[in-house]
Amino acid sequence: MQTSNTAKIQLKEPINREPFLVIDRVSKTYPTPNGLYPVLENVNFTVYEGEFVCVIGHSGCGKSTLLNMVSGFNKPTEGEVRLRGNLITKPGPDRMMVFQNYALLPWKTAYENVYLAVKTAFPNKSKAEKHEIVEEHLAMVGLTEAAHKRPHQLSGGMKQRVAIARALAIRPEILILDEPFGALDAITKEELQEELLSIWREHRTTVLMITHDIDEALFLADRLVMMTNGPAANIGEVMDIPFSRPRDRAQIMEDPQYYELRNYALDFLFRRFAHVE
Repeated sequence: MQTSNTAKIQLKEPINREPFLVIDRVSKTYPTPNGLYPVLENVNFTVYEGEFVCVIGHSGCGKSTLLNMVSGFNKPTEGEVRLRGNLITKPGPDRMMVFQNYALLPWKTAYENVYLAVKTAFPNKSKAEKHEIVEEHLAMVGLTEAAHKRPHQLSGGMKQRVAIARALAIRPEILILDEPFGALDAITKEELQEELLSIWREHRTTVLMITHDIDEALFLADRLVMMTNGPAANIGEVMDIPFSRPRDRAQIMEDPQYYELRNYALDFLFRRFAHVE
């Protein structure tokens, strides 16, 4: 379902329109003392190669559950998740997840955290090749000078940069982001959004990202997936985001259509699918 004629996407960069990631009739239930609890019910969605897709919805609507099934950390109760036609049943280096809490090993430096991922993903590469990959990706996120600092010596934004460098260093086909900037201050968040878009433009890794920030989604994404409330959550609507790339934040925010889309998403989340206490 599209939001309106004004919201239909006009892609300025080519995207392979062959199905890449397919979420097919996916449902997820968990046993409880009171019986089965349905988190997701009959979710269907296709992501195309090179797309940047954001997922938004109220807490408890199954966003993280859905991404965990794409990552392979969890399995659907019913339905399938397929990447390039292959069934996803477990984690793999073709899908890399970045968490809000960074998930860095505290006793290892930024360099060592990234190196460990590269060593695991590319066991047959020489030490020099692995070193080159690590240095390249730390430089990509502006952390060359901080390479030998441990996580407790880094700011929240720097730790998230390490996590993004680690994820990209293993060359995943899909980068999965679970509200990666949610714990950061506004200025750091905007800086990392810009960096993420710059990296995405260069590498065109397919991105699937959870956010609670509508402005973030409108700036970053090609499409915004809006989830209904749980239990038995589903995809309520998919909003196509029409702004051409590369994107300029100030220019987008001066576009009247930006506020049309923003207000539409707010209406979806806080009126049509508002929580009932």
